[in-house]
Amino acid sequence: MKKRSKEFWTYCENDRRQFLKLAGYGTLGLITGGFWPLSDYSAAAQSPKTLADTEFLPDLDISLTARPSEVAIFPGDPTQIWQYQAVVHRGNKNRVVEIPRSYLGPTIRVRQGEKIRIRFKNLLPEESIVHWHGLHVPAIMDGHPRYVIPQGQSYLYEFEVNNRAGTYWYHPHPHGRTGPQVYRGLAGLFIVSDEEERAVGLPDDEYDVPLVLQDRTFGTDNQLIYTSGHRMEQMAGFLGDMIMVNGLPDFTLPVSTCAYRLRLLNGSNSRIYKLAWKDGRPLTIIGTDGGLLERPVRRQYVFLSPGERIELWTDFYDSQVGYETSLISLPFDTGGMGGRRMGRGMMMGGMGQNQNLPNGAGFSVFNIKVTQRVEKDQPLPEQLSEISPLQQDEAVNFLNPRQFFLTMQHMQWSINGRVFQMEEVADDEIVQLGSKEIWEFHNTGGGMMNMMNMPHPIHLHGKQFRVIERSGVMHEGYVDEGWKDTVLIMPGERIRFLVEFDDYPGLFLYHCHNLEHEDMGMMRNYFVRDTISSDRHI
Repeated sequence: MKKRSKEFWTYCENDRRQFLKLAGYGTLGLITGGFWPLSDYSAAAQSPKTLADTEFLPDLDISLTARPSEVAIFPGDPTQIWQYQAVVHRGNKNRVVEIPRSYLGPTIRVRQGEKIRIRFKNLLPEESIVHWHGLHVPAIMDGHPRYVIPQGQSYLYEFEVNNRAGTYWYHPHPHGRTGPQVYRGLAGLFIVSDEEERAVGLPDDEYDVPLVLQDRTFGTDNQLIYTSGHRMEQMAGFLGDMIMVNGLPDFTLPVSTCAYRLRLLNGSNSRIYKLAWKDGRPLTIIGTDGGLLERPVRRQYVFLSPGERIELWTDFYDSQVGYETSLISLPFDTGGMGGRRMGRGMMMGGMGQNQNLPNGAGFSVFNIKVTQRVEKDQPLPEQLSEISPLQQDEAVNFLNPRQFFLTMQHMQWSINGRVFQMEEVADDEIVQLGSKEIWEFHNTGGGMMNMMNMPHPIHLHGKQFRVIERSGVMHEGYVDEGWKDTVLIMPGERIRFLVEFDDYPGLFLYHCHNLEHEDMGMMRNYFVRDTISSDRHI
C-alpha cells in the first residue's frame, strides 16, 4: 500500500475518534442490545439529554430503524422485506410520512438551514449504515462503508441542511451489500424546500407527488428473488421483471384537471429508464438531482439511470375526466455487454440479463387517470431559479482535467484500473479544500472492450457538480442542465463536469451507481485535504 501524507493519517485518526463518539451516542459507547428499548419508542426514552457529548439542538429529531418486516403486496402470503421505520421526537410529525402498503422507508421533508438529528439503529442480521444521497454533509455524516455498524448497534447523524430545494434520498451503503439491502426495501426520499422554491409558486400539497421507480422479481410465494450470485449477473447488474412505483405494482396515479409536480427517483439497482409520455406530448423538466433548473426544458424522452432524479411539470387542465395515459420507458440499445441484442437475436450477457424484461426493453412504468375536475389553472413559470454561469476557467486544472477511465479487467469493473479499498486513496484522488476542478470520465473502452462495456451512472458523494460537455455517442435524452450528483455515461461516451470542494474536508466516495457494479468494487475514495503538505509522501 502506498504511503499517504501526514494530514491524511491525522484525518483518519481524528475521524475514528469522532466515529466512536457518534456511533455510541456520546459517552455511552457502542451498546449491543439497544440504546433504547426495542418496544419503547417514547420521547422520554429518546430524550436528547442522554446524548451526553452533543450540544446540537435539532429542528427535526427522529429515530430511524432498519429492521426485518413484512408487507402485503399481493394477495396471499405477505412479502418478507427489510424496512426503514421512523419515530419523530422533535419537530412536526407530518414531515415524516410513511407510504401506505409500501416496503419503502418514510419520506422525510425538511427546509434548507434546518438542523437534523437522525438516531439510526441497525436491527438487521448484518452490518449496515445510511448514506444521504445528494446531501452536502460532513464526511463522517455521509454514510461511508468504513462506519458500518453491526446488528443491535446505533449511529448518530447530526447535520445542517445546506442543499438547495430538491429531491434527494437515503439508502444503505455497506461495501459488498448495498445492492441486496436496497433490493430488500431499504430506501426512502429526503425532500428539501427553500425560500427560492416557495417564491416560484409550483404545485404543492397533493399536487406535489414523489414517485420512486424500481424493478423487482417475485416468486409464486410472493417473496423477493434476487441474483443467484453468479459473476455474470453481478457484472451486468440485477434486473427485475416487474416495475414497482412507490413499492406498489401496477401503479395508477389518479389526477385532477390541473398542474402537477412529479418527482421521479430511479431507485432501481441497475435498470435504466428511457421515459416518455405514451400520448406523445413532450416531457417538461423543471428539476434534476440538485434541485430546480433555471428554466424549464422539454425533451421527447429522458434517460433516468439508477440514483438520478428528475422533476416533471405535467398539466391536465385541458383533459377530460376519464382521460388515461401512461409514462412509458421506450426501447433503446444499451451498447456493449448491456446491449439488447447481438448477432442473430441472441441476448448479449445472457446470464446477467432478465430475459423477460432486459435493460433497454420497452414497457409501461405507470398509468395516469383523470378522475375529477377542478378549476385551478396554474401557468408554468418561465423562471424557476437562479443558477450562476459555469466558470470552468476557474478550475485549478482547467488545462489538465482529472481523468477517470471506466473499464473491465479480469472480469472486474474498475476505475482507472483500481477497485475499492476501504481507506486507500491514490495520489490522483487527493484534492485541495477550497479548489474547483474539472473531472473527466471516459466510458470509451476500445477494441474488444467496446463489446464488454456497459452504461455506468457515476455518483459523487458529498458534492453537486455542473456538467460542462459530453462527447462520443450522445443521446438527446440527457438533462445535463442544472446541478447533478449522478450522471449517466453510455458506452462510447466521455463527460466533463466542474465541481467545487468548498467546505468539508475528509474521505468521500465516487462510484458507479449500478449497485452490483458498486458492490463488486467499482468504487473509489477521494480525499479532500485542508492543508498543503510539503512532506506528502512521508
